[in-house]
Amino acid sequence: MDTNQDPQAAGTAPIEIRPMAEERMDDFATVVNPSRRQKHCWCLSHRIGAAEIRERGAGDRFAAMRSLSTEPIAPGVIAYRAGEPVGWCSIAPRSRIPLLEKSKLIRPVDDLEAWSITCMVVRSGYRRQGVNREMVQGAVQYARDLGAPAVEANPVDPAGRMDLTMAFVGTRKMFEQAGFEVVGVSDAQASRMPRLIMRKLL
Repeated sequence: MDTNQDPQAAGTAPIEIRPMAEERMDDFATVVNPSRRQKHCWCLSHRIGAAEIRERGAGDRFAAMRSLSTEPIAPGVIAYRAGEPVGWCSIAPRSRIPLLEKSKLIRPVDDLEAWSITCMVVRSGYRRQGVNREMVQGAVQYARDLGAPAVEANPVDPAGRMDLTMAFVGTRKMFEQAGFEVVGVSDAQASRMPRLIMRKLL
């Protein structure tokens, strides 16, 4: 990993998508929490509660995510450009995302055992370079390789630029470009916009 690399110079290099693994934890941190803040979400909020964080990581969220990264189904995928980690996409079977599974606002549209994309992060300096588009496609391919029947996401459809604090949910346009279709509208909101239910059948 070349930490001195110029993001603009690497902007045309192909993007590679790799499943999260224990040996890639530092790359994951570089994308989602470069300052290594102790109380950062570490993309666990939808997945496990405080009790399991204590069980898996003695209360340390990074250690708990490290534990998840050793499981047969990775908690997500990491995007690399010219060897540099530039993006993170959290994807897993909906049944493995308890907060989503129990949600009263984002309810399943049917009984299909779909996988869900719950969060996407592109590292500062690498945005607006097509990373999200490639990352969604790579996450879908990872789910397909493991036998997922479909992948879902819950983005919004902003008229203009989106509030960056809610950018992790993605946009309708982004997912339509990856072959997703709107199959419903949830009761959840982001940036005061309804979150859609979009699906790509595999």
